[in-house]
Parts: sequence; C-alpha cells; structure tokens
Amino acid sequence: MPTFRLGDRGSAVAEIRSILSGQGLLSSTPGRHAAPESAGTPTPNGPSNGEAAQNGAVIHSTEDALFDIDVDHAVRAFQQQRGLIVDGIVGQATYRSLREASYQLGARVLLYRLSAPMVGDDVATLQSRLQNLGYYTGLVDGVFGESTHNAVCLYQSEYGLSADGICGPSTLRALDRLGTRVTGGSPYAIRQEEHVRRSGPQLSGKRIVIDPGTAGMHALSTGAVAELESRVLWDLAARLEGRMAAAGMETFLSHDGRGHASDDERARVANLVDADMMISLRCGHHETPAANGVASFYFGNNRGSYSTIGRNLADFIQREIAARTPLTDCRVHERTWDILRLTRMPVVLIDVGYITNPDDAKVLDDPHYRNVITEAILVAVKRLYLLGENDRPTGTYTFADLLAAERISGF
Repeated sequence: MPTFRLGDRGSAVAEIRSILSGQGLLSSTPGRHAAPESAGTPTPNGPSNGEAAQNGAVIHSTEDALFDIDVDHAVRAFQQQRGLIVDGIVGQATYRSLREASYQLGARVLLYRLSAPMVGDDVATLQSRLQNLGYYTGLVDGVFGESTHNAVCLYQSEYGLSADGICGPSTLRALDRLGTRVTGGSPYAIRQEEHVRRSGPQLSGKRIVIDPGTAGMHALSTGAVAELESRVLWDLAARLEGRMAAAGMETFLSHDGRGHASDDERARVANLVDADMMISLRCGHHETPAANGVASFYFGNNRGSYSTIGRNLADFIQREIAARTPLTDCRVHERTWDILRLTRMPVVLIDVGYITNPDDAKVLDDPHYRNVITEAILVAVKRLYLLGENDRPTGTYTFADLLAAERISGF
C-alpha cells in the first residue's frame, strides 16, 4: 500500500483522521456519520470526501482530509503508544494498527478463521476478559487464533451457550454479567516461566529458530551497504547455528534467503517447528549516519501484556553484547511488530548495530566481533535457563565455560 505523510490529501487521510479522533489523539471535526462497514481499503487517488472510515466514523470534507501538522503529531503519539517506529508516516504497519484500533468489542462478530485471522482491539478486549475469567492463558495480542477460539468454546460450554467459538451478542451479554476471577499475575507469564523452569538448565534438546534479516528491504540498504548487511546477518546466523549445534541444540532457519519472506511467513515457520524460542537478527538503518548502537526488542503492548521470557532474554542478550563490544547500549524495548506478535514462543529481535553508521559497520564487518556477538547471544540463552543458579557476572561467561557446563549432568 502507499504511504501517507505530512502534506498529503485524500479519502485515506480522512479515514486516518477519523480513527485518530476516535482514539482521542486528534480533535474531531464536524461531519455526518456513515453506516458501519462502509469503507474499504483506501486509495491514494480516490475521492476526498464521500468515503467513511470503519464503524461509523465521521465523513470529512475535502478541507478536512489534509495530513496537517496536527495529524502528524497524532500519528506519532499513536505510533508511540502501539510500539511502532515513531516517524509520523502512515505506512503498512501503522495503517494496519490504525485499522485494528478502530474495532471496538461488539461492533462485529468474532470467530476463528485459519487462513486470515481476525485482528483488532476488539479481539484484545475479548482476550483480556477471558483471561480475567481464567479461560484464556495466552498473550493479549489482538489476534483471534486457535487459543482464543478454544478459550471462547470453553467459556461457552461452561455457561450453557452453544460452544461454537463464535463471539456474538449472546456471548458478549454473558461476559458482561461476570466479574474478574483471576488475580495474582498474568497466567501467560506464569505458564512461560514454569515452562522454562521445567525444561531445565541444559541447552541440549532445546529447539531454536534463527531468523536472519533480509538485506535490501530498507530504502537506505542498497549497493555495498546491502551487500555488507546480508553478509553480516547470514554469517552471524551461521556462527550461531554452529555453536548451538555444538551445545546439543536443534536449530532451524526461518527462511532460505531467496526472495523476501515476510514477518508473518517467518513466524509461521517458527510455529510449525514448535520451537522453544526464536532469535531474529537485524541491522539498524537511519538517514543520519550518527545513529549507532545495539538494541534488543521483545513483544509488549499498551495493554500491559508482554512476553516475560522474551523480555528476560532480551535483557540478557543486550547486556552481554554491550559488555563485550564497543557498540553503544541502546537498551531493551517492547514492540508490537508482527515477528514478535505472531509467534507462539518467546522471540527476541536484535538490532546488532546500525549498518548506516561507519563505526558500527566497521565492528560488524570484523569477524572477531561477529564471533563475540554470537557467543554473547548463546551465553544469554544459557543464562535464561540457569534461572540465576550457578551464573557468572555479565561478560565473563565464555563458550568454553558453557560447553563444560553442558557436560555436567543436571547443571
């Protein structure tokens, strides 16, 4: 889809304004209301009025359908809230999140669709309610997948409703009559932590998906920069795969490097493998060459739902890389990117450095530092499973130490 930014006009901008107004991020403008479900996918050259946003949004006149400075600020605030790149530009990821935000629980019937799962804030609200009642134990990610379907079916069967997994008016009315039952923490976090504890400290047998990023996908990644980026990411993946295999781990690649596999395709591969975790390797890009440093990301959203194990692993990886390399520590952050949200296992995405920064590029081009980064990641995974037992200070645990520990039964 096209991108929309400061200065643009048209029906798509009117829809963006309507959704931002509905989120309380932009002052509403007078207009008439349209019937729900009246809008389709926006087109950049379509009419500037007469088209409505989803769910009865306000129809804007030609004068209103302007991407002005207020819209720019509102888009940036929305991106900040949703864990997106804050650039004021409505591209595919931001537009998808805007559409998801426009759905309120009760505005449509929710059901499980294998080929095209329903996604939106209404699904997230449903998940939250089912979680509070003790029926849903997954992440509140706004994706109506199999686990959400099963939770709805279980709730319906216990409350005398038809257990079809479809959340319509009767199911919603029943949910509205019930209060919170679950207290004392997130069931998903508790289940994740228990899974790590039960799996034991040994790395042997753990199933890991390694996800090297695709060079050339960013506008700034062309020519020699794209070539270096591809070489760095695939070399890191190969080194990590080799060391994990030496530790007895099962490794899988999310794609073969041919073409440009999308994030949801990579997530689908990880889910099919039924991995214990996924580690995504990326390079940072910025039009300002001064931007530099390493950063790690895990799933987390503005509803307070996040991957506990993903956060812990991201923190371990970030600290290990920062302690062992000259790369600037850009810390750990929560995001809602598809590669983090659509997987059923903990995922950490690592921006190993800015390929557009000369100093970072020099570090990444050095095989010694690629070896150091690989060791840091593997040691961080070991730390996760040690659960604080028999651990060592950050930056001091070596690959040789790790292999020796793996040979000791029960450690």
